[in-house]
Order: sequence, then structure tokens, then C-alpha cells
Amino acid sequence: MNFRLFQSIGMLVICCTMSLKVSADDLRIGAAAVKVTPPLGVPLAGYYYERGADGVHDDLYAKAMVVEKDRIKVAIVECDFVSISKFIADKIRDIVSKSTGIAPSNVMISATHSHTGPVIPSGPSSVEIEGTKSGSESQKILNAYISKLPALIAKSIEQANAALQPAKLFFGLGQESSISFNRRFFMTDGTVGWNPGLHNPKVIKPAGPIDPDVKVLYAESKTDNPIATLVNFALHLDEVGGTQISADMPFYLSGALAKIKGDEMVTIFSQGCSGNINHINVNGEMPQSGQFRAKKNGNILAGEVIKTYENMSELAINNIKARSEMITVPLVEISASELDWARKTAAKYGKQDAAPFLDLVKAFKMLDVEKRNGKPLEIEIQVFALGDDCAIVGFPNEIFTELGMYIKSRSPYKHTIIQELSNGSFGYIPDRKAYSEGNYEPISTIAAPGAGELYVENAVRMLYELKNQ
Repeated sequence: MNFRLFQSIGMLVICCTMSLKVSADDLRIGAAAVKVTPPLGVPLAGYYYERGADGVHDDLYAKAMVVEKDRIKVAIVECDFVSISKFIADKIRDIVSKSTGIAPSNVMISATHSHTGPVIPSGPSSVEIEGTKSGSESQKILNAYISKLPALIAKSIEQANAALQPAKLFFGLGQESSISFNRRFFMTDGTVGWNPGLHNPKVIKPAGPIDPDVKVLYAESKTDNPIATLVNFALHLDEVGGTQISADMPFYLSGALAKIKGDEMVTIFSQGCSGNINHINVNGEMPQSGQFRAKKNGNILAGEVIKTYENMSELAINNIKARSEMITVPLVEISASELDWARKTAAKYGKQDAAPFLDLVKAFKMLDVEKRNGKPLEIEIQVFALGDDCAIVGFPNEIFTELGMYIKSRSPYKHTIIQELSNGSFGYIPDRKAYSEGNYEPISTIAAPGAGELYVENAVRMLYELKNQ
């Protein structure tokens, strides 16, 4: 009797072991978060004047997810920064390629657009502090931090890769229209205003839409343990302000979802096309910014994500595809007389007789164009396909929401996630009509009119080519 019992137990163990054996063809997913908080004194990004960090409200992270099927891997990492520069992205990809074998074209590195994180320099030769260069202590702090940053971000991908396990991936779609607002407005004087202030009687209506889509990718293990939630939503992250380091709204989003799914789950905020979107309700009441606002909006967004958990569909991922292409974008044209004006205007920056804000923005843009000596912009468009139903598109820059919505409407994939500020950034990409309307975004961009439509045309083409591959 005992022999038969032991024999039965032995067979059960063998069967369980066989069922747990991992096939090389299984879908596997891993996620990780690595702290990337800079030291105090580092210059904070996003404004036209220098702010030194004098405290830490909450830590900044690089949050990564690696997805593997049939030995093909793609990696997505989101960093709590205002942007990610191409030269840093290239360094990260090089490290990851050597340490994990994941091809650079299969690594998408993006920023959430927090305005309470460090300045991210655009190149290796010097650190740019919002248009100024100095030998200040803050620059030295930033230089030391940036020298270590690529390895830190790469570590998040390496850890996610090491955590790969058999998994399931789900997609959910929610709608949230109460926390984001188009910041461009048709005004009674015939102009298009930008951030016109609360209860401005000259405001007629918004000059463009918002994108209410809350797109959610949720990964869990074969044993139903949460691995990661990626939340894609279009909302410019400048809700906090001040001089304390903070991830802004995603900090609260992560905390709220952790209460539902546990602290071990990695919540990844993916910035949608929000170049003309912010959190300010011009018909609302003061104050519109601060940690309380970020907390409120983070909790509202988390509530919509929690609702989508109840109505998700599992993605049938039979394969993974990735494509990355460089496209050429022309610069705006600047005349000799305009350059002369720009030099004189920029020279008065910081002085009592300084030009108005938008004139300074225009002047700095023109000088930036001059530095390029006519060399057009080379930008990367990246597309991942997770099976036949889900695609992820990564763009550099801050993209007008209309452009992202159009791509989604034209995509051959049932579910298309678009995230901006991927693998580089040089400012705004408005749609063509915004150039004639004017104001901040088209005034500040160095890209020529039609650049946004080039992004759209090439992204849609790449989506169809990947679908038919």
C-alpha cells in the first residue's frame, strides 16, 4: 500500500515538473524599476530659467519591460525625465546590446516628460542648461550625474531581461476626459492663444481636441501574479512645479495601482502625443498646479485603469516584430535679417529690457537653426508589433495630439499605442495648420511645416509593412 502511494506521488511530481518546464517558444515577460534620482543641486528641466533641485519629494525611476517570443525580444523603458536625448539613448542601447543581446532597433527608450527632473543634455560636448552654458556648480553636478545615467537606465532593462518568465499579456482601453485639456484656444481677436489664463473673456473655444484614450498593457505570470502595467495617456507632465525632484503624476498613479496589484508590480507611464495638451482647466479655479493636483489626476487615471482591468482581452502573441527607420525632416528657413534680429534679441536675455517671452523663444530657435548650418534633422521612428493585434509606435519630440489620433485611426492593428519623446527630442512637432495659427509650439520648433505629417505618413507606412511582413 505504501509503495503504491509513493509511486503515485512520484508520478504526480514528474507530471507537475513536466508541466512547469519552459518552452523556448513561450511568451515571456520581465519588468524592473531602477532608481535614477539625481543629487540635490542638479538643474531641473523644462523652464526658460535655471532651477536647482533643493529637495526630493519622490524618487525618479527608469522602468523597463522586456517581452520575448520565439527568442525575439523587445524592450521598452520609460524614464521620469522631461526628455531623453539621442546620444544618451545610443549609449544605453550599446550597453544593453552587449549585456543582453537585444538589438538596438528592439530597444525603445522614452521619457515621461516630468518637469521636476534633471536637465537632459542634447549632446556629449557640453551640458545645456535651458539655453545657457556655465561653469557653475550645478553644471558640475549635472555632468557627473549624466556620466553615470546610461548605465543606470540600461540596468533597468538588464534586470527586466533577467526577470523574464512565462507570462500572459492583456490589453485594455479606457476613456478619461476630465484631467487633460487642449492648451491652444481660438480668441475673440482672431488669434490662437496659448495658456490664456483662467476665465479669460477673450477665449472662444479650444483650437484642438484632447485624446481621452487610456491604453493599458497588463502582464501577469502564468500563475496569475502581476508583473507590470503600462499605461499610455496623453498629458503634459508639468503639474507640480517648484524645486523639489518629483516624477509628477505617475508617482501617484503607481502608488494607487500598487494598492490593487501589489508593490511588486511595475507601473510604467507611457506619454502619449501631448504636445498641445496640459492639465490646466481654464474654466476651473486656482490653484491648478502642485502635488495635490498631480495626486488627484494620478488617482483619477488609476481609477480608469482599474476599471479596464475588469474588461481586458488577452493578446494572442504568435510573434514579435520590430522595425526602426531614420527619416529626414527639413529645418525651418531663416533669413539673414531674421538672424540679425535673433542675435540682438537673445543678447538681452536676463536683462531689464529683455524682449517678451515669445520673442526670446523665437530668437533662441533661430540661433539653434543657425548652429546646424543647414543640416536637416534625422529622426527615428520605431514600431513594435506584439502579435497581430497590438503595435507600439515610438517618436522623438512632443507631438500634437491630432497627429497621434490620426495614426491610430489609420493603423492596421486593432490596438495601437503611440508614445512620444522616444529615442531623442528637439522640441515640438505641430501639425501643419498650427504654423499658420502661430504661438508657442510652432514658434519654438526648428522643424519646418509639414514635419508632423511626415511623421504620420512614415509611421502608417511602417505599421502596414510590419503587419504584412
